[in-house]
Amino acid sequence: MSHTVFKKLEQALGEVIVGQQAMIRQLLVALLAGGHVILEGVPGTGKTLTVRVLARLVQAEFRRIQLTPDILPSDILGTNVFDLATRTFVLKRGPVFTEILLADEVNRTPPKTQAALLEAMEERQVTLDGESLPLSELFWVAATQNSLEFEGTYPLPEAQLDRFLFKLVVDYPDRAAEKQMLLVRGATRTPELPPVVSVEEVLLARRSAREVKVAEAVIDYLLELVRRTRETDDLVLGASPRSAVAWLAAARATAWLDGRDFVTPDDVKFVALPLLRHRLILRPEAQLDGLRIDDVITALLSRVAVPR
Repeated sequence: MSHTVFKKLEQALGEVIVGQQAMIRQLLVALLAGGHVILEGVPGTGKTLTVRVLARLVQAEFRRIQLTPDILPSDILGTNVFDLATRTFVLKRGPVFTEILLADEVNRTPPKTQAALLEAMEERQVTLDGESLPLSELFWVAATQNSLEFEGTYPLPEAQLDRFLFKLVVDYPDRAAEKQMLLVRGATRTPELPPVVSVEEVLLARRSAREVKVAEAVIDYLLELVRRTRETDDLVLGASPRSAVAWLAAARATAWLDGRDFVTPDDVKFVALPLLRHRLILRPEAQLDGLRIDDVITALLSRVAVPR
């Protein structure tokens, strides 16, 4: 399958989500790699809109869950309900049985509910009353969280954060992009865009991306970056082996999206920030010094020699 179809998808998404080109590219990389994402940003920056428009453009079944402290696992997964007419239990499927799921404000729901959702993400199946029910082959979760509000939230533990491929920081658009947004959408609702890609084409693209070649020198480069995170004095927790596997998959997807059948060191570097920022933990002393996790990752990338 040609990457040009995804280029059209990227362009169409950029017509609605103005001034977020890097975020859009990384979102498509995650979709190609089959990895779930967290979108973090202040309210009103288009996190929910981005996922909803993307689902429309790929003709995927879309469900949204507004997560709150009183949401139960059964509200997400579903439950067996007794049918009086047939005298049997009938499965009432929850919103997790979809193709693209938006979990709004994932850090506002209790750990038990978070764990139920993340188990479905990891296993691509749901177990109800001892029966395992498979989810859609495309099944992809985008979770949002507010970067400012911490009161009344349940931050995801490190082990569960590791289930997400990327953490994307959605910032304010620059002045020119915000003006363009006002000119295009100021007097109208979100434009109705025609579908660009089908679900079958997305699944085919995922298989094609997995076949992208990776030279041993590039694998050694990625491995060195992973191991350096475990040796950096500013970090309490470095990248896990699962991170290395996910990093390679994301680099392959980036190369495929650029129309190449081989991975370069630049592909590895492009996905480093979104892939690592939620997996690494700063030491308390480094936080007191004002150091940010993105600064540590950027410094790490500059210290490790890039293979020719």
